[in-house]
Amino acid sequence: EWKPPVSGSGVARRGLRLITPSVRRNDPRCLPSRIHHANLLNNILARLQAERAGADDAIMLDVEGFVAETNSMNLFLVKDGRLVTPTDEHCLPGITRAAVLQLAPRAGIAAEARRTTIEEFRSADEVFCTGTMSELVPVVEIDGARIGGAAGPVTQRLQAAFSRMAADEREPLGAGRSVETR
Repeated sequence: EWKPPVSGSGVARRGLRLITPSVRRNDPRCLPSRIHHANLLNNILARLQAERAGADDAIMLDVEGFVAETNSMNLFLVKDGRLVTPTDEHCLPGITRAAVLQLAPRAGIAAEARRTTIEEFRSADEVFCTGTMSELVPVVEIDGARIGGAAGPVTQRLQAAFSRMAADEREPLGAGRSVETR
């Protein structure tokens, strides 16, 4: 059973290998992408195609052919020092994605959300995925095309900024709650 890569895991260290499957993301006019729901058949089919191809995950395109997200994480690309992520029209806008979009300007990195093509991702200087469990994980290959190496300099800066933010904002276990002892 596949689980999202966790920071420090082998996949997170070596980077993700992604494919673009034939199955597309559901049109949000029919099934809203911005909410958690139980209808994940498209994501499951994409994941099965990725497994058969020996990839770690699948990049979901929307019905018009623009990049939406992977089947389990949000995506970012870096080109010429600028950070780009697909709009949240066709994806679940994750909290880690939102945090990265807030952290980037503070780290001196221009960031934007806009419709993006798979060709932009394949030709990017760096690509990474974000997720609650995986945090920021570099992508090293899309459809067989190499993307940089492991985590590039922008990805590393954002990983460090995210780690600092998470450490500063975390609540100790049990904080704000009374713990009953017997």
